[in-house]
Amino acid sequence: MTERLFYDDSFLFEFDAQVTEVIPTREGEARPAAILDRTAFYPTSGGQVFDTGWIVQADASGDGVRCMVVEVNDREDGAILHFVSDAASLSRGVRVRGKIDSTRRLDHIQQHSGQHVLSAAFVRLFNASTVSFHMGDDYCTIDLDTKALAPEQVKAAERLANEIILENRPVEIRSVTQEEAQRLGLRKIPTVGRSELRLISIQDFDLTACGGTHVRSTGQIGCILLRKTERVRQGVRLEFVCGQRAVATARRDYSCLSEAAELCSVHLWDVPQQIRKAQEDVKAAHKSRERLLEELVEQQALRLVAETPVENGRRVVIGAFADRDLPFIRLLAQKCTRGTDNVIALLASTSGPTALVFAQSPRQPFDMGALMKEALAKLGGRGGGSRDLAQGGTVESRAVEPVLAEVREKLRNTVDMKS
Repeated sequence: MTERLFYDDSFLFEFDAQVTEVIPTREGEARPAAILDRTAFYPTSGGQVFDTGWIVQADASGDGVRCMVVEVNDREDGAILHFVSDAASLSRGVRVRGKIDSTRRLDHIQQHSGQHVLSAAFVRLFNASTVSFHMGDDYCTIDLDTKALAPEQVKAAERLANEIILENRPVEIRSVTQEEAQRLGLRKIPTVGRSELRLISIQDFDLTACGGTHVRSTGQIGCILLRKTERVRQGVRLEFVCGQRAVATARRDYSCLSEAAELCSVHLWDVPQQIRKAQEDVKAAHKSRERLLEELVEQQALRLVAETPVENGRRVVIGAFADRDLPFIRLLAQKCTRGTDNVIALLASTSGPTALVFAQSPRQPFDMGALMKEALAKLGGRGGGSRDLAQGGTVESRAVEPVLAEVREKLRNTVDMKS
């Protein structure tokens, strides 16, 4: 079992140790790993992600041969695996010095301690307990055991949490037995059976069992910024950031909002109103465009039908459009065949992916779906539809017009045979 130095000192960034085992790269494990007799590297656990850094072995010249630690995990037997980029310089029994990436560790300390304060605030104010905690690279989340959270509740919890931070309350770490823990009124007691529990105490505010790294006083958290909430299966998920991460996030948000305000030529606080107005304008423009398109298609349909001669009592409108898309030719085909009983439309669009639409007036005897499948079989495409309306697509555009002409000729021949 590896001695866990981070339990006693979260701010220990360098330590001496001895390599007890080196696990080489092998099938099922893409990276080598080293096990040390003692370590300050925190393994992924309890919602907190692992530390990174270096394992340094001094060579004969006194210079250190550095192995980058890229991930740290627990093993079932209590050993901690330090996955390294290269284990060539490591061997069993070698003395090494571990160096934690202090910037990453300090960020994790702020996020995890901030989570304790935030979770306690929701319990105190709304009796909403934390079900789970997740620490990501950009933000953290807690899942709260509650059906809903009003914006006012979120603001109240954020305010209380930051008040506790500003008061700079001491944070203490101690170990107690399970029996003692039951009497102390912990916010949450882990279900895993252990003879001793490591407790994190925020003076007169929170007491809970936790194995993570934490601040010495709440002021070191810096601040807490709540970002958004969403409904999840087990309650409400709340996104937040703490400390320097909160400052960086607030700066990024402000920069984006400032740029938006400049683009809209409005004050920073008027951006939401300007966006709503822009959305309304877009909707109005879209409706106007649809109305104009409807009128344009109506006129074009009347012209096409009028220009198409009647043969055997029917008009077969045919056309391929290089500047119109599928929705346009589908609407055009419908306009050509509605309100009359003697029109068949065979239309294609070669604007972008080639598309075909076949339509007929309701009283016509043909099967547009069957004709479409037959045409697309020649073009290497797919599609189908109903008796009166069918559509499909193909990547082949050069042969579209000849195929449309073949379909028209087939309809003529069918008509001739029936007359």
